[in-house]
Amino acid sequence: MTARTVRALVSITAVTLLAACTHYYEIPIETPIKAKLDVSAFQRVLVAGFIGGGIEDVDANVETTRLLRSQLRTKSELRVIDADTLPLMEVVASERAKANGGTPQPLPPIKDEKDLEPYEPLFANVAYWKQIGEEYQQPLIVTGTVMFTSQENNSTVLRPQETRDEFGRRQNDVQRVFVERREFVLRPKFVFIDGRTGVTISSQTFRENQNYSPNQQTPALSSYFELMDRVIPSFLSTLSSQKVKGTRFLLQ
Repeated sequence: MTARTVRALVSITAVTLLAACTHYYEIPIETPIKAKLDVSAFQRVLVAGFIGGGIEDVDANVETTRLLRSQLRTKSELRVIDADTLPLMEVVASERAKANGGTPQPLPPIKDEKDLEPYEPLFANVAYWKQIGEEYQQPLIVTGTVMFTSQENNSTVLRPQETRDEFGRRQNDVQRVFVERREFVLRPKFVFIDGRTGVTISSQTFRENQNYSPNQQTPALSSYFELMDRVIPSFLSTLSSQKVKGTRFLLQ
């Protein structure tokens, strides 16, 4: 049998197989992803509240607390505790006053990340968080900081431009154009605390941003929820096992 004949037979066989595989089945699959933290010791979770700052139009503390509680109710096996948001900023101010002999220590408005520094010791205050844990039957405590800011950005973008030369022939060119954009930036830090001991178990920091052209007129709260939608899956996968849905195709 010649090489030419062999190649012909191989081609015929391949065509026959392809013709036979005209039917396929779509099979849904679920891939389990194990939780990043072992929270088997807890039955309840308290989203205590956050130190929030940035845009005044959005109360990052209230919105984040409400959103995380809602997500955990439907996508976690932990029982979510309904409670008032803790006055964390007042707690920090009180602690600073005690350290200064009772003299009140005013804290600056939280406009950027540097303004969060005076609040960071709160999350290492084991005695305070143990007291909170005892009050709520030793749950897993979720707290942290949330910065939500915006700024105007001017950037250069390249845009295709069609021109004509002196003979009327079309030419493609590229033009540099300055574009004004409004950027929203979300920087949440989630701190997970053991309500039995008041000790921090873990912490996670995220950063998400989104640019909008001025004519979009996007409300700050809408941008906040859009950015939180990107963060929520990672947050949930920390506390509970998740299933990622997908599909596979079977040829017949």
